[in-house]
Amino acid sequence: MANSNDLPPYFGIDPEAAASRLAQPIDTTRFAKAAAFAARGRDDLARRGYAPDGQKRLRKFSTWEVCRYLIPVNPAHLRRVLKQNPDLPQGSGESGAKWFTLEEVLALRDHFATEGAGWREYKAWRPEGLPAKVVAVANFKGGVGKTSTAAHLAMSAALDGYRVLVIDLDSQGSMTSIMGGKVADEWQTVFPLLARDYAMHVQAENAVRVAAGQGELPLDETLTEALQVSPRNLVQKTHWPNIDLIGAQLNLYWAEFQVPVWRMQLRNWPLWDSLGGALTETGIVNDYDIILLDTPPALGYLTINALSAADILLVPLGASFLEFDSTGRFFDMIYSTFASIEEGENRTRRAQGLPEMRFEWDAVRALITRFDAAQQTDLANVIQAYFGDFMTTYRQEVTAMVGQAGEQVSGIYETDYRDFNRDTYVRGRETFDRTWAEVKQVILGAWWRDLKLMEKG
Repeated sequence: MANSNDLPPYFGIDPEAAASRLAQPIDTTRFAKAAAFAARGRDDLARRGYAPDGQKRLRKFSTWEVCRYLIPVNPAHLRRVLKQNPDLPQGSGESGAKWFTLEEVLALRDHFATEGAGWREYKAWRPEGLPAKVVAVANFKGGVGKTSTAAHLAMSAALDGYRVLVIDLDSQGSMTSIMGGKVADEWQTVFPLLARDYAMHVQAENAVRVAAGQGELPLDETLTEALQVSPRNLVQKTHWPNIDLIGAQLNLYWAEFQVPVWRMQLRNWPLWDSLGGALTETGIVNDYDIILLDTPPALGYLTINALSAADILLVPLGASFLEFDSTGRFFDMIYSTFASIEEGENRTRRAQGLPEMRFEWDAVRALITRFDAAQQTDLANVIQAYFGDFMTTYRQEVTAMVGQAGEQVSGIYETDYRDFNRDTYVRGRETFDRTWAEVKQVILGAWWRDLKLMEKG
């Protein structure tokens, strides 16, 4: 007879003892208490990545980092240039161990781009006369490293000298926390952009109705207020000098309920084009080099707007069967959703003698995150084979440094390398440097292609 200690833990559970361990039945107010506790805990944990006054500040960069990662010059040459040009930022600290703010690094980049060797890449390339590239990071499975990937791409691009706008479309607001954003309510999120776009279409529809002697559609208080919102007023500065943010908070989720109501009231409103239209119409696409959209883990109306606005789509996934399967279904839903929109729109356009429309992206890349080469290489190779040219070649490996940065509500680029073994820092940073290299290659290629088309006229 088997000893009771050898039995699995789910045998021998006494119902009466189990009942004694239960609290009273949970009512809805208990969730409010749990949410309040979580909010206090979240603030407490977030402050661990902040300064004592509750504000995030970007650390300084050492001469070693500047010369290895930011400006392709020899440290001795950098010191000579600084000595010869006292008007340039000199950094702080002793002469052999200078530390520079990112603003100072960007100023040094400008100097070397003008005075340095012409064959060196002191500043990242961006063609004049073309708008920002909009990059959406999306997958409807949570926990795939979506926000972490988007945040590190924003930081990588900023260190490369690009002007970046990050738009958080996830009501959980994780990206907003990483960027140190403060968002009081939904009126400081993209919600008023969607409302404003709908209100403008209502105004146009009402002009037609008045001319035809028909009744007007109502413009309620929300829509009237949205018409007064300037999209640029939603943009807030971050602790990065060249990263701006449109943040998110919990109330943004109500957009998922409000958008279909508006669509029912005005069937010809192109709800999928609200975000992209706002970025273009207001000229925000000309204020930045790269616009990064962090989406919710669902193919809802906010994600549809992000996908429609995007030039480039990045889809993070882990090297597991479930995440591969989920990502395949995500692609299927993108096809079904956007093909349906195209079909409906083009049916109307053909009847009116108008040219047909279609959605198009410069590139789509699926990116394997949290990769463990020792255990996941075979499955990753299978995923690579099936997704083919949709895949990036580099797989974002798990490192201890990635985990530690996440615990501190910081990105890898924000952590001080002196907190790590130098080799650990180099390996951890390489994880996101190589991801940025592949994404940057896609962005530059798309810009080049656009430039050639523009030159052809």
